[in-house]
Amino acid sequence: MFLYEKNFDLQKKKALESLNEALEKGLVDSDIISLLNKINSLENYFTTSSCSGRISIMQMPDLGDKLNAIWLGKWHSEVKIEEVLDAINKHDEGMLWFIVHSPILHVSAKTLEDAIKLLNLAIACGFKHSNIKSVSHKKLVVEIRSTERMDVPLGRDGKLWVNERYLAKIVSMANLQLRRAKEKLRKLEDEIQKLKK
Repeated sequence: MFLYEKNFDLQKKKALESLNEALEKGLVDSDIISLLNKINSLENYFTTSSCSGRISIMQMPDLGDKLNAIWLGKWHSEVKIEEVLDAINKHDEGMLWFIVHSPILHVSAKTLEDAIKLLNLAIACGFKHSNIKSVSHKKLVVEIRSTERMDVPLGRDGKLWVNERYLAKIVSMANLQLRRAKEKLRKLEDEIQKLKK
């Protein structure tokens, strides 16, 4: 028996305590809570982190400097062009980015067999970028991630490189991607009970 199997129950208990604290503080995306509860109700799995997918406007001091980046706007649901423009108007320095991230979940599995079952199910539900993220003596983690993503540079140092018509097209595409990603989450939620022993 691997150490991660021996420690699994204790790690699950701690992870669920952390999740409950995050839920009480309203720090968990509301549209993913039901899926998290279903995964955590399974004997051989527990979630460690999650995001239901998001659209955001980010100000970054230099290309790739996410550590010092500032979120000017962040939405976990479809967004209106007016909301995006309000966020863009806060931009004053550095690079300005429009970003779409797909949903992402990290799920700890009790055994390698459990991890592979979850990975195969996630891929079948459309989460094509899923993988086994970590296999160590301490933990075994499956990353569930989809393909929806956009990284669009919009301007620099307070100057916008694109017009509102172009922005409207980007927002429309982003909303479509987010809608598609959320449908995959619902499909995964419908299918997750197949992992019950």
